[in-house]
Order: sequence, then C-alpha cells, then structure tokens
Amino acid sequence: MDLILQDIGHHYGHVEVLRDISLTIPTGQIVCLIGPSGCGKSTLLRFIGGLERPDRGRVLQLGDPPAGCLNPLTYVFQDFALLPWRTVEGNVSLVLEDHGIRGAAAEAIIADVLARTKLSDFRKALPKQLSGGMKQRVAIARAMAVNPAVLLMDEPLSALDSQTRELLLDDLVGLWSREPFTAVYVTHNLAEAVRLGHRIVVLSRRPGRVREIVEIDRPLAERGPGDAELEAIQKRLWTLLRDEAAEADRELING
Repeated sequence: MDLILQDIGHHYGHVEVLRDISLTIPTGQIVCLIGPSGCGKSTLLRFIGGLERPDRGRVLQLGDPPAGCLNPLTYVFQDFALLPWRTVEGNVSLVLEDHGIRGAAAEAIIADVLARTKLSDFRKALPKQLSGGMKQRVAIARAMAVNPAVLLMDEPLSALDSQTRELLLDDLVGLWSREPFTAVYVTHNLAEAVRLGHRIVVLSRRPGRVREIVEIDRPLAERGPGDAELEAIQKRLWTLLRDEAAEADRELING
C-alpha cells in the first residue's frame, strides 16, 4: 500500500507549521523525515497516521494492505508505551485482543514476532526487568503483530545510548532484509537516516517544506558504520541542515 501526501499545510493558531508538503511513500521502502527542531516532522507523522487532520491537503492510501493486516497504520513511539504490569508476551497480545484474536491463533503470532525480534527467551519478563533496547524491541514486536501496511516510527531510538542504538539499527536492518516493510521514520540522527532510509526527506525550518529528497540506492544489509559513501551523504545532509538548524534553535530559545 502506497501513501500519497498531497499539498499538506497546517497552522497551530497563528504559527504556520507545514506548507505545501507533497510526498510519496512507496510500498516496501523506509522513508526518513529529517529537519531542524520544530519543522513539523512529528506533526506530519500524526497526519499520516490519522491522529490529526491538516488544515489543507490530504493523505491517500493507494492499493491494498498486506494479507492479514489488522491495523494498516501502526506507531512505534520513542517512549516504548508498554504496560508495566504486563509481561513481554502480554504487551504484544494486547493488540491482538483488541481484534478478538486469542488462544492458539494469538500464540502463533506472538511466537513469530518474538522470534523475529530476538525476544523469545524474555516472553515472561516484565518491562521493569528489561533494558531500554529490549523495551523498544517489545514495542516493535507489538507493532509487527498486527502486520501493518505502514510502520510510523517517531524517533524510536532517540532515548537509547549509542551502543544500544547501533544494535537496534542492526535489528531493524535484519527485519527489513528478511521481510521488507514500509515505514515512515522520523529522526534527528543523520547516521540513522543514511543507515535505514531508501529515501530521506529533508524538511526546511518552520514552516516545514520539502527542501530536498535524497535517495540511497543500496541494500540496507550493505550499509554500516564507517562506510565512506554513507558518510559523504550524511555530510551533505548536514550541509543542507546546518544553518537552518542553528536558526531553528535560536527561535526555540527566544520562544
């Protein structure tokens, strides 16, 4: 299922947040959104997910969701959003219970997503017993359990330390390489963007507009730390963002 954004624009009060955003998210690609602080990345993600409606424009879904899809659009949040009184398998089963899936059918789905996210040995653990990286794996497993058409990922690794972030990046690459999925991935981290993004959408400072779209035509499995080509793309992205990022920070400081 492709997503088509047509002329999205939005104000919060007198502040124009987004202007004339037109964009395609193709099936089977990870599209990363980057830009200065306050440029509207997370707001745009909420419009894509239907949590809010823009003042102008629309988001179209073209094509059918995958077979067995329970939620076409599913979020993975920065703060994990796990229920502390439920085990790992209990947090994953929650989204299935909402669709009336229980018993053997639920068990098969849970076992599959826990195996894919390397959590099979932790299914009885509570969130308080897990590291930050493990908690985010649970959140990803829960999202995958509904077999979404598009994953909406709002800075999912930003709360993690650098080593854990690298491990989770490896996990995401492995998941996509085994079974390609579609995702919109919001991040401030340019290294994450060049590691995961098939397309990197660079937004301008507020009001956010599409400044440039950078495409990386290399398999995710062939990307990694220290890659000269990726470092060159990352440097180019920073060149595009640097001045506007500094200006956006000054705007935030000045209120």
